[in-house]
Amino acid sequence: MTTEILRPGASINLQAHRTTCVVERRLGEGGQGEVYEVVTGAAGDLRRHALKWYFPAWATRSQWDSLQELIRLDPPSKQFLWPEDIAVSEAGGFGYLMPLRGPEFKGLVELMHQSITPSFRALATAAYQLADGFHRLHSIGLCYRDISFGNVFLDEATGNVLICDNDNVGIDGEAAAGVLGTTGFMAPEVVRGEALPTSTTDLYSLSVLLFLLFMVSHPLLGRRETGGQITDPHADKQLYGDQPVFIWDPADDTNRPDPDVHRNAIVYWGLYPKALRDLFTQAFTAGLRDPQNGRVRETQWRDLALDLRDVIHYCPGCGNENFWDRADPAGTRCWRCGTTIAPPPRLVTRRGVVLLNHDTKLYPHHIGETRRDFARPLAEVVRHPSRPGVTGLRNLDANRHWRADTGAGSSFAVPPGRSCTLAAGTTVDFGPVQAVIEV
Repeated sequence: MTTEILRPGASINLQAHRTTCVVERRLGEGGQGEVYEVVTGAAGDLRRHALKWYFPAWATRSQWDSLQELIRLDPPSKQFLWPEDIAVSEAGGFGYLMPLRGPEFKGLVELMHQSITPSFRALATAAYQLADGFHRLHSIGLCYRDISFGNVFLDEATGNVLICDNDNVGIDGEAAAGVLGTTGFMAPEVVRGEALPTSTTDLYSLSVLLFLLFMVSHPLLGRRETGGQITDPHADKQLYGDQPVFIWDPADDTNRPDPDVHRNAIVYWGLYPKALRDLFTQAFTAGLRDPQNGRVRETQWRDLALDLRDVIHYCPGCGNENFWDRADPAGTRCWRCGTTIAPPPRLVTRRGVVLLNHDTKLYPHHIGETRRDFARPLAEVVRHPSRPGVTGLRNLDANRHWRADTGAGSSFAVPPGRSCTLAAGTTVDFGPVQAVIEV
């Protein structure tokens, strides 16, 4: 039976805001404490937050000092449920106030159980946000120390993510031994007791998290786990620290997935483009052996996630999402129904390839800008109003005219609100960058 530390209706003091919050209900429990929904403000202007309240063993002076340092900082990105204030009780103990996550966000544990089934586009979006968020965190000299699926929540409809338990965050290179990570996510050198968490070990944990996100399976759990090859009572240390072997290591097949246990690893591995498989192979071969030079950087994952969003197309038979692979560009056989899929028209820029599906939208990074902003598209694929089967690319950028050249002596302006036809060989000059349409 669970005993609540804080009772509904209890008033808790907020240090920085010099006000109080009122406990409404208990939301859950973790290894360090309990989380509650609380309200602040007066009638007519009530605001809801989450409050993490520490168990006595975790309510230490060092934890208090760490929270104070984090509260002084802005969150690295909107994905982080960042500490906002320290909460104290007259009865003793403390915790911290943070934003309350919406009901649309589900734990990644539910993805592992396949009780939520996000689309490939949502998964790619989630991967982008995770990689970008941790890149921003590391860029300000911090490390997370405990990246795992227990600390990430996903909106399966959009791919938006939230990262919680940010009280684990510390200064890179100064992490204390109190937080080492979660079994299966810790870097091998941490498992072996040779290192404490840093941004470098975060890179390994991020790769494990992304593998689980895409493959719904662990990168190091194969036949060595199920076939009795690892029989030591300290099996976790061997599997994750002393003798880690990637299940798809091209030079070592001793730990291939067991088809009776690791079916997800077998099915999903073949669905993704070679570029994603290559990064995972690097992360769990060179990245296992050479932490400083072999690990995949957050920016590499971020760019790859954007590429994945751009090469999704749809099966004409069942409508299912599939990936077009530039390493095998001729065509794709739908992984669900087996229909052969001819790729749609493609927009080719110096950055990469964008498949122009009926619902494709272009964003600033597609047309040469450095910002990555999915809030407002700058172009979209549209159907011709009177010519069935003819599609075009409409300019949604109110501040920029394009220029299109058909390659047959016809060049014309494309002002905001107008479109150019998706015809083979047409060049579109967006201003910062030029693109060619392939069919």
